[in-house]
Amino acid sequence: MANATTADFRNGMVIRFNNELYSISEFHHVSPGNWRAFVRTRLKSLRNGRVIEQRFRAGEEIDEVRVEHQNWQFLYVDGDEYVFMNTETFDQQPISKALLGDAIKFLKEQDEVEMLVDGENIIAVELPNFVEVLVESAEPGVRGDTANNVTKPATLETGTVVNVPLFVNPGDKVRIDTRTGQYVERVKA
Repeated sequence: MANATTADFRNGMVIRFNNELYSISEFHHVSPGNWRAFVRTRLKSLRNGRVIEQRFRAGEEIDEVRVEHQNWQFLYVDGDEYVFMNTETFDQQPISKALLGDAIKFLKEQDEVEMLVDGENIIAVELPNFVEVLVESAEPGVRGDTANNVTKPATLETGTVVNVPLFVNPGDKVRIDTRTGQYVERVKA
């Protein structure tokens, strides 16, 4: 851990705030006339992915956590643990379901993820912003039913259910935004 101030803020920086680790996703320095300057931030929890807004006094000291970004590949599930392999060193590491959080909804074998590593400890797992997954089952769309924004539930190959447009059928590949869990588009074969 290193001491830093709000002047050192940058997007992606990991800090310890209220005994939890957060990644800075956005920050703005604000100097309102005769008042004291402050920094308005959006912090994303590395534990549960929840985003909070927080103000810091300008120049306030914060605890920066030095982390390394590493690429890991998901290999298989072993009970309640997910086994990953470092793509550079080929080391394998089991990771608990709890640490993965919502990432397991869209994770399939051979997918690559980015892990935030603090020395030897893996502190967070980040999926790519978009993943392509196969639709396993969905109700057939009714021809002529083309009202705007009508959706139906579809089960993906990972077992997750998302709402998709009526024209999506089983066997189609779709792009999903992992940050929101929503359908983006059908992928052309």
